[in-house]
Order: sequence, then C-alpha cells, then structure tokens
Amino acid sequence: MSRRSGRTLARLVFLGPGLIALVTLAVVPMILTLSFMFLKRGRFNGVIYEFTTENFTRLMDPLYLGVIGNSVQIAGTVTLLALLLGYPTAYAIAQLSPKWKTIALIAIMLPFWTNFLIRIYAWIILLSGPGLVNSTLTGVGLIDKPLEFLYNEGTVVVGLLYGYLSLMVLPIYSAVERVDPRLREASANLGATPLRTFLSVTLPLTLPSALIGCVLVFVPSFGNYVVPELLGGGHAIMLGNVIRDQFLKARDWPFGATLSLVMILITLALMLLQALASRRSRHA
Repeated sequence: MSRRSGRTLARLVFLGPGLIALVTLAVVPMILTLSFMFLKRGRFNGVIYEFTTENFTRLMDPLYLGVIGNSVQIAGTVTLLALLLGYPTAYAIAQLSPKWKTIALIAIMLPFWTNFLIRIYAWIILLSGPGLVNSTLTGVGLIDKPLEFLYNEGTVVVGLLYGYLSLMVLPIYSAVERVDPRLREASANLGATPLRTFLSVTLPLTLPSALIGCVLVFVPSFGNYVVPELLGGGHAIMLGNVIRDQFLKARDWPFGATLSLVMILITLALMLLQALASRRSRHA
C-alpha cells in the first residue's frame, strides 16, 4: 500500500503542474466560452444572461453552412496535397545517408524558426503585381502584364500548404525510419517487386503516422484565419475568420461560441476517425 501511495504521489508531483495549467488555461476558458451558446447577445457588448437556442437556429443559415463547407473543402485540399507531397519527401529523406538526412531535416524545420506572419507576408511580396514571380515571368517574356496570383482560394491553399507541410513530413519520416529493413528484404527475397513491397510492407506500417500527419495538417488549416485574411483578401472566407469577426468585430460572443463548437466537434470527429483507423491498421 505504501509503495502504491508513493507511486500515486510521484505521479501527482510530476503531472500535477501540467494538469493544473491545462485545466486553468484551456479547459475552463473553453467551458466558459461554450456556455455563451445558450445566452443572448448584448446590445453593445458582452452577453445577456437569458437562455435561448436562437444561436443554433442561426447556425443553420445557408451563409454559415456554406462557410463551414468551404472551410472543410480548403482544409481537405491542403491535407490531400500535403499527403501527396509529404509522403514521397519523407520516404526520400529516410533513404539518404546520415549526413544528408540531417541536412534535409534541418531544411524541413527551418521555416519554423521564422515567425509565421513574416512567412505569409513574404508570399505577398513574391506573388504581388510587382513581386519577384511576376517580374521574372515578365522578364523572360512568358507574360505581357502581371498576373493576379493573390486574393483567391488557390493562393490560400498554397499558403496553408507551405505553412503546415512539415507537419506531414515529420511523422511519416519517423515511421519510415522505424520500418525494419529486414522486412523489405524478406519481401524482395520472396519475389515481390519494389512496388509490391511498398504496398504490402512499408505503406501499412506507416499508415498510422500518415493519418496522424493528416490530422496535424487539417486541424490548423481548418481553423486558420491569418492566411485567408492576408492571402485571400476577403475572397476566401473560412470558419476561423467568421469566429474572429464575431468575437472582435460584431461583438456577438454567443454566436461566436456556437461557431467555435462546430470547429471543436469537427476536430474531435476527425481525431476519433484517425484513432479508429490507426487501431484497425495495427490489428490488420
């Protein structure tokens, strides 16, 4: 009993500060924010403490349903592109020598050493009318006048993909690195082609990490409002932009909390599907 009590005390000592910080800074604010869903909006600011379900009725407006659908579409496109680009990149890095592997991983992580806003503004400078891309294309004679690269959904997808691609590469690289080479050798000795070996050995073993990468890319892309604001220029409105506007501009905290619930539920559903798919792949 004393040994068990000592283990419990040790867990509380080590886990206690982190759990207290998590509950205080994340769980409690989230509960308070979501409690606004059932309250009325104040005339000028804040909330009126009267129960209502009007916010959920308003959520069914085609305007907001369209924003939610558009956000899912953009985040899904970014996730798919990140998977198609990130998996071959991670696989290629895993095949490099230790020296070049380190250099490649540093190159993947290098953008994170720069502020996210600075990187997005760099894209604006590159893609603007007098920017480097248009100047180069005009200089070599491919175009006669600058093209409009900014302020559309395509540019938003590019910006989000650039910002979160490394979140797909790193978990897949870690999984590919852990695959036992003897499994691939055994597959080759049994007469399997390299493609067959990849589909039968490497891909199933790395699929859980690829799903984790998809979640890591989808979640921040779905809730992002900086990239649509700067690169989309108001032409590509996502759910994060609407939530930001409800809290900071319209001062409609109850409806902003209702929209936040939608984001949380979609995120939780995605994480649940990822966990179920990973568990099934492990037992397959």
